Amino acid sequence: MSVRQGMLALLAGEPMHAYQLRQQFEQRTGGTWPLNMGQVSTTLDRLVRDGLVEGSLAGDVEQYRLTDAGRTELAAWWSTPVVRGNPARDELTIKLALAVTAPGVDVRRLVQAQRTETMRSLRDLTRLKAKQYDDLAWSLVLDRLVFEAEAEIRWLDHVEGRLESAPRPAVVPAREEVAR
Repeated sequence: MSVRQGMLALLAGEPMHAYQLRQQFEQRTGGTWPLNMGQVSTTLDRLVRDGLVEGSLAGDVEQYRLTDAGRTELAAWWSTPVVRGNPARDELTIKLALAVTAPGVDVRRLVQAQRTETMRSLRDLTRLKAKQYDDLAWSLVLDRLVFEAEAEIRWLDHVEGRLESAPRPAVVPAREEVAR
């Protein structure tokens, strides 16, 4: 979720101050994507600059509310599918892509270690899901995280299969080992 659009969505319900926006964003996403106050403030400054939000003092605290332009922007976001452009950088994918060509790396061991970690994460997520949260938003976030962990395990299985059928060994000896 874009933080920018997330802020607009939260402000559609009622005016809020920066700290409330941060709290609501984290509460509704189950704390999965925490925000720092600097990010909230910067985003709000840009939303005000772009005429999508306006601020006013409510006591000692500035509260923000959507403008008509902000409502239009939010409506456009709700009605537009998320386009999957360039994939986000994924550390695991980069690590494995480099490991299969790096000398001295035991790729099979790397895959096993990652599988163990991903299965631990999946176990923890499954335990959270078993608590039967009544919060639909948090439940949907948990579902997505579980599906991602399951997909990662399937991908690691695929990587192992590819390593088995690869024409070169999965462990390339380091240069000094080759010279011996």
